[in-house]
Amino acid sequence: MSSFGRLYRVTTYGESHCKGVGAIIDGVPPGMELTEADIQPQLTRRRPGQSKLTTPRDEKDKVTIMSGTEYGVTLGTPIGIMVPNLDQRPHDYSETDIYPRPSHADYTYLQKYGVKASSGGGRASARETIGRVAAGAIAEKYLRLAYGVEIVAFASSVGKAAMPFINELDPTPEQLEFMNTLTREDVDADISRCPDPATAEAMKQLIAQKSEEKDSIGGSVTCVIRKCPIGLGEPCFDKLEALLAHAMLSIPATKGFEFGSGFKGTKMSGGQHNDPFYLKEDGTFGTTSNHSGGVQGGISNGENIYFRVAFKPAATISQDQTTASYDGITGVLAARGRHDPCVVSRAVPIVESMAALVIMDAALQQEARQAAAAKLPSIDIHHALLGKPPKKD
Repeated sequence: MSSFGRLYRVTTYGESHCKGVGAIIDGVPPGMELTEADIQPQLTRRRPGQSKLTTPRDEKDKVTIMSGTEYGVTLGTPIGIMVPNLDQRPHDYSETDIYPRPSHADYTYLQKYGVKASSGGGRASARETIGRVAAGAIAEKYLRLAYGVEIVAFASSVGKAAMPFINELDPTPEQLEFMNTLTREDVDADISRCPDPATAEAMKQLIAQKSEEKDSIGGSVTCVIRKCPIGLGEPCFDKLEALLAHAMLSIPATKGFEFGSGFKGTKMSGGQHNDPFYLKEDGTFGTTSNHSGGVQGGISNGENIYFRVAFKPAATISQDQTTASYDGITGVLAARGRHDPCVVSRAVPIVESMAALVIMDAALQQEARQAAAAKLPSIDIHHALLGKPPKKD
């Protein structure tokens, strides 16, 4: 469906080449200062045409808040946002009336609905993610103000050009410290959005090569969520890492999700993989390692959350491709349109935004539970843990 979340519920709308795209965001708490200036930076990071590594489609992606605020303050009612599509070229896709494009949604959408958008990828296009990014920016502002949450993603690989620890996600303590202090300014310092200079240069060379060959290349985005509240995640089917996996794999072109120690964890023993606890100065518990990726039993434990998302090579390439027409005759699909030779750099703010949607929704659910529990008479929980009837105040 086109909606995501329970208490923080986002519904996106629009196709790749319609008049505009956007979202309806329900569940934004009232009383938060919010203007377009809070949303625009992430949309600008996502937009096409921002560097030579991306599609030349020239969209400014200027956002307008249509409802849900007054005098720059949220009302608690649904927030409607809209971004117009300005640089439309539906004629670039006339061949798709004859040929289903290889590895696109043309054929599956037609089989599912009996009709499909005649231009671009329709709802399967990455243009749909504008609504997600806008909703994510609003969620991020609340999470930052309420909890101090920080979400930073970065391009960690393109093809075989990968940051040193990325081939196996579980990082060393030194690499964890790198992710713990990384900022978006560090990430955006290079157009590749890779914060490691040597890897960034290799990525750019590979993308330039594929662009010259009129081809595309895939890669991965790594994300870290810092200062996440403890207790987020709903057993048993809405564990926090399961919600993050759902969110990330809903992004166009994703093909894999790896959390915490990921597949490297399968090569470790339990004694190596376990994260021992220690008492911190503030009276809370921390762990001396973080193979769990900040989530245990499906619930956030207060440590940094980190994961990696795999993106396939963009299916739209500037090459003629031999394929079958809708009437079953083999033919050649001519290459037209404007395409990303690699989607990874533009995917960075989308990954951050989807992470924000998950944490925001989970935080509101936990806040509701705690608020409901606070209305009950208090009990001595430690007394109860000893197997004795709980003491009531």
